[in-house]
Amino acid sequence: MKKLTIKDIAKEFNVSISTVSKALNDSYEISEATKSKIQKYAKEHNYKPNFNALSLKNRSTKTIGIIIPTMLKYFFAQVFKGIEKAAIERGYKVIACISNESYNKEVEIIEMLSNGSIDGFILSMSKETELKKEFSHFKETIENGTPIVMFDRVAEPIACDKIITDDFNGVLNTVEYLYKTGHKKIAFVSTISNLHMGEQRLLGYKKGLENVGLPYNEDLVVNILDKGYKEYESILTPFYKKNKIDSIITTGESAAVAAMKAGLKSGLEIPKDLAVVAFSNGILARHSSPKMTTISQHGEQMGEMAAKILIDKLEKKHKEIVTRVIKTDLVIRDSTK
Repeated sequence: MKKLTIKDIAKEFNVSISTVSKALNDSYEISEATKSKIQKYAKEHNYKPNFNALSLKNRSTKTIGIIIPTMLKYFFAQVFKGIEKAAIERGYKVIACISNESYNKEVEIIEMLSNGSIDGFILSMSKETELKKEFSHFKETIENGTPIVMFDRVAEPIACDKIITDDFNGVLNTVEYLYKTGHKKIAFVSTISNLHMGEQRLLGYKKGLENVGLPYNEDLVVNILDKGYKEYESILTPFYKKNKIDSIITTGESAAVAAMKAGLKSGLEIPKDLAVVAFSNGILARHSSPKMTTISQHGEQMGEMAAKILIDKLEKKHKEIVTRVIKTDLVIRDSTK
């Protein structure tokens, strides 16, 4: 038979793991009725505490668990570099895991590392978790005494420290820059319109147009979801033929490279006929031809800040929950005038 865990008992009575733990430890914080029910159930089902996990949990491992949704984006490599740098400076080690955009994998990783292997988590949630809006695994982890710092993709309802990019103003400022350099037909390509950050970037695009007095035209907004890189080009080529545009902002580098290739194949010169700007400042942007203008998210800075906030919390240097917003910068290269 499977060994009964605190989590199983919590599920049985629809209470938090913390409540079960307090009841089993005869805490005064729990009502006598609840305490009695939980203790009786635990005894009848032969519950045995995991002393190995408890002993680990009661001491510092000086290790941080990092969960990123994908290894395919240079941005996450930059964040990891920042986390590791700050952690090493403070005497901490890191364990890095990848959820591969899967809710189940994310839950599995958190359960695996929450047995006392790590002191806290720094994570960016998977796409599937955000779409499902299922955040109970984060809530339970925090209630069980393991702090979480979220970055980039964050769960708004969860009370934890968060570090986010200023997505809205990042695109708004880019629209204004393009307008000042003579562009009037500015298109927007999103590969993440179903995510919160994608919504913020689109709102920034709309507000930027409003600020410079240009009308919003939904025909100039292209949403490319769950498509492979090769399909981006096949979608954008007919888009250019149908719409007269002079510039384009994309939510990621892959879409921007596809936008440039499709533009060149359509007989457009970059940046003379078509300016291209991508969100995120990674390897593709620096090695594309022409080199790409980007909206930099400062991933390394984000990682350093996340590690500092978590370690300060672990070392009891601060108790309050904070949200930090990282401002973006426009890195001008050859794909714009």
